[in-house]
Amino acid sequence: MKITTPFLMLLLVLTVMGKAAAAVTETHENAFTIEATVMVDATPASTYRDLTRVNLWWDPAHTWSGAARNLKLDARAGGCFCEKLADGGSVQHGRVIFAQPQKMLRLQAALGPLQGMAVTGVLSFTLAPDGPGTRVTMTYRVAGALTMESTKLAPLVDQVMGIQLHRLGNYASGRPVGP
Repeated sequence: MKITTPFLMLLLVLTVMGKAAAAVTETHENAFTIEATVMVDATPASTYRDLTRVNLWWDPAHTWSGAARNLKLDARAGGCFCEKLADGGSVQHGRVIFAQPQKMLRLQAALGPLQGMAVTGVLSFTLAPDGPGTRVTMTYRVAGALTMESTKLAPLVDQVMGIQLHRLGNYASGRPVGP
């Protein structure tokens, strides 16, 4: 298979670097699931608020515009996880399908190169009190006409989503987000 998108190339580089924070929990011929958990040093209410401030923690290397400040997440059913592009363009990364403050945020989202495939992605963030903080579990299920074997694609997506979750955990805990 020929890799043509800069995003997918970056995914391959990250795989070589070994920055995984998530785990591939299952793969099938045209589907995969990844899951990861991060502990946040904040309440579920504060963590949920910070989760929705995606422009402050999302890695700008994984945007179409190259700038996380162009991201916006409207955390209500039907709300858009969108990005502004130059010259009036825009990208819908996902659509909120479930929003329960302090507990869950779920999006239908085929992120990055998955957007060009005939796939459905469901990205869930589940928040639960854990001691003095919050445990955030991210689950990303993708299924459809993958243009790459799921056993090869899943670890690449795992790398990038692990980075995002780590950055969220740092931001919500009041630590530097990362490089």
